[in-house]
Amino acid sequence: MFGYVRPYVPEMKVRELERFRACYCGLCHELGREYGLAGRSILNYDFVFLAMLLWGDRPDCCYEYRRCLPGLCRKRCVCQTSPSLTVAAGYSVILAYWKARDGRADGRGARKLGAAAVCAFLHRAYTDAAGRYPEFDAQVRQRLDALAALERAGEPSLDKPAHEFASLLSFAANAAGEEEKRPLEQLLYHVGRIIYLADGYFDLEDDLKTGNYNPVAARYALREPHVPENVREEILGTLMSSARMSYAAFQLMPVSYWTSVTENIIGLGIPDMIRAVIDGTYKTVRRGLPKSPLYAGGGEMEQ
Repeated sequence: MFGYVRPYVPEMKVRELERFRACYCGLCHELGREYGLAGRSILNYDFVFLAMLLWGDRPDCCYEYRRCLPGLCRKRCVCQTSPSLTVAAGYSVILAYWKARDGRADGRGARKLGAAAVCAFLHRAYTDAAGRYPEFDAQVRQRLDALAALERAGEPSLDKPAHEFASLLSFAANAAGEEEKRPLEQLLYHVGRIIYLADGYFDLEDDLKTGNYNPVAARYALREPHVPENVREEILGTLMSSARMSYAAFQLMPVSYWTSVTENIIGLGIPDMIRAVIDGTYKTVRRGLPKSPLYAGGGEMEQ
């Protein structure tokens, strides 16, 4: 999975950070309860963000203290099960399975073997999730098939493959209430576009080595990982444009229990992630939070 949608921790209040951690742990427990260890293995905090966005006008989150596999010696504060966590868990299993299937079909060497192992491990969990959410499963399959066709053809446009993945993610808005469905659809579309293009830029060096399709390399005919300054600025501009569009859509959504946390993610965390990917300082993360609470440059939304 991806994992690019993260909060900007330096600007979070303590209670907001604790809520985020509790929701992250809550999704982990939901995945375990519904899909077993296979579900927990694909825990992805992009879907923690989705669970918060799908919360709607439900009552405030209820918390409890529970033990988990990484920390058996102490209990952690966890969000109790809720419809939005259940949906996010199912959607994450479906998307993880089909991404692994895609990797198995198009990957090479160790990547292909790894993707095949993930498919086998997730198969039972995927079958359960697809039975519960057949419409989302069909949409994921359709969009990833279209995306795979574009990648096999070496599509030189950034927008066409990004559109397929963005449309896939925007379909998750169908699980929201009528009041927030339309703005959420636009928000998720632009977040999906950001995820796809940021991931392409981040994986540029690896894809050039393996010969896999990369949207940035195809668009700018790159043959080496060094990206010219004008190309970096152009990609930064298109990513920041989607970040502004997602924030504009967010402002049209009704206030919910998670609004202060999701606003931090959209208005600060995503722009900070974009800059880090483009300037080469992006770090992998653990437990849904950055390894370091401080980032160079700050993450404020550009106007």
